[in-house]
Amino acid sequence: MDRWRGAIKLKIWFLLGLLGIIPLLNQGSYTFSPMGDVVVPLVRQIHVPPGTVAYVTGELKATEAYSVSDVWIATEKAVDEMQLVVTDKEHDVTAGRLDAYTADNKKARISLKRQGDNITEITIRIGIFGDEELSRFILSKIQRNLKG
Repeated sequence: MDRWRGAIKLKIWFLLGLLGIIPLLNQGSYTFSPMGDVVVPLVRQIHVPPGTVAYVTGELKATEAYSVSDVWIATEKAVDEMQLVVTDKEHDVTAGRLDAYTADNKKARISLKRQGDNITEITIRIGIFGDEELSRFILSKIQRNLKG
């Protein structure tokens, strides 16, 4: 009977250890292969091809085939349309960051980063843990402004 208890305790400790490691492994990035497979290396960065959107670890990342300046203008217009309260913003030709609050006091951070000629990565994070639905709504406003 003691032998069974020892084996059960060992399995429990193993599972608890595994559960402790999983969040660490989940901090890695998600990249997409040409076949659409997700590859998860152990680094904190995400790369998505232009026109693709990925929601990972509380952040929505999208890549658009526009310059940072064009995406910045579309972002400011989207934030104005949504009546978000802007608390901080800065940008240049290679990057931009806009911090704002929603009516229900959620912090929104929209970051832009130049990935190449007329390719900009957009990162949207809502609050500490993220809000996928609101992030996608903001992204759709930005994309509509880019096309319109």
